[in-house]
Amino acid sequence: MPGPVTALAFVLVVGDVTRFPRSKKLASYLGLIPSEDSSGTRRRLGAISKQGNTLLRTLLVEAGQSAARCDPELRRAYQRLCRKKQHTGTGKVMVARKLALRLCWMLKQQQPYRPAHALSSPSHSVSAA
Repeated sequence: MPGPVTALAFVLVVGDVTRFPRSKKLASYLGLIPSEDSSGTRRRLGAISKQGNTLLRTLLVEAGQSAARCDPELRRAYQRLCRKKQHTGTGKVMVARKLALRLCWMLKQQQPYRPAHALSSPSHSVSAA
């Protein structure tokens, strides 16, 4: 799980996680989703939106890199994305988003970090983005 500084920054910036009914809302609040450029029937997803707190987003990306080295599930997700010839930056942001969603789930459920169960448990209301 992310270090104490990242966890503290998450709690201070996000506040009450129950105000986010869906995980996509939290990811959007943190600026960890792609921006969209739409015109008529054309829809293009671009770089991350960069909304939200820059420091927290940076901390989550850094913590995500560390977590991907230790957590097999995050490592597999990162490697799978990189194998698809995506940029490594996209993989880092994806891991940061997953980490943020795990933090949210932990706070909502008042549960400790459990790598294999953090997002796969059907008993929580946060869905993967």
